[in-house]
Amino acid sequence: MSMNRPAAAAALAAALCLLTAGCGSSSADKATGTTAAASATGYPVTLDNCGVKETFAKAPSRVVVMNGASVAEVSTLLALGLGDRIVANEQSYGMSEVPGRAAAIKKLPTGDVKLNDAYDIPREAMLGLRPDLVLSTTSYGFDQKNGFATRGQLKDVDANTYVSPRGCDQNPSGMTIADSYRLLRDMGKVFAVSDRAEKLIAASEKNIAAVTAKVKGEKKPKVMVLFSNMSMGGNDFSSVVAKGIYNDILARAGGSNAFESASRTSFADLSKEKVAATDVDALVVIGYNDPNPAAYARKLLKEFPQWPAAKNDTYVTLSDSMYLGPSNDVAVRKIAGMLHPNAF
Repeated sequence: MSMNRPAAAAALAAALCLLTAGCGSSSADKATGTTAAASATGYPVTLDNCGVKETFAKAPSRVVVMNGASVAEVSTLLALGLGDRIVANEQSYGMSEVPGRAAAIKKLPTGDVKLNDAYDIPREAMLGLRPDLVLSTTSYGFDQKNGFATRGQLKDVDANTYVSPRGCDQNPSGMTIADSYRLLRDMGKVFAVSDRAEKLIAASEKNIAAVTAKVKGEKKPKVMVLFSNMSMGGNDFSSVVAKGIYNDILARAGGSNAFESASRTSFADLSKEKVAATDVDALVVIGYNDPNPAAYARKLLKEFPQWPAAKNDTYVTLSDSMYLGPSNDVAVRKIAGMLHPNAF
């Protein structure tokens, strides 16, 4: 899939933070998003969000989730059992590591909105949805020059707004798994389901700690992380991950990013020669609305037969668990199993 530069750079590179959650001791919980029992106690709740104080007198009931090339926000709401609060959701990857999550997202209302060139909700359409909470992956979603309703305009119609962690300056290069937990905690406070949020966080921390313990002391293979069939720059490999939450996930799984030093920002725009000259021990291919990321992975391994990854056929495909969201523990476990199969 190829996206134009504004949609990809502003929406994806600034927001990709891939996300989701399931049952028991896993953060992959409540994929169907049934209503959580929210208590009215504890209000008002005030959050300092990107320098804006947002005060909630009660739990929101008309939530709009903007696209932002993310599923972090919608997955977090579903994991907290808040799917029925959503009146319009524009987020979808079409797949998920969490059973039932993609189907649950597909069933959510979209508000029948005609999206703009950035594949998101323009100002008049947003105001017409009569939201009481609007979630955006980055501040881009509230930028008037891009045709969006501003936070001030939404406040004028009694709608609260929220920009997800690291989204204030649209630079997610410093993002870590802790930011996924912050998103869960913030939504837990806003909807009075903090107990649910803390259970999800505790389960995720436990799962990740168990994996990290198993791979401790192992050699850290060099991993190439990239998006399948996506172009965001001028070179052959413009969707290669350099920095961000991906590196935190890799580290917990006992790996390292082969291209971490290739860019100061989240993504590196690399030539085929640069990629060929780098030893790649394993591939993590992220499918963003790509129905067959495994085919892309196999194509890459065939194109670079000199890689250790090609010689050993070492790759894994992921989607939402690799971004900001409630299911980073799933990505940690899957990557660790690929890199260190004998540890499990």
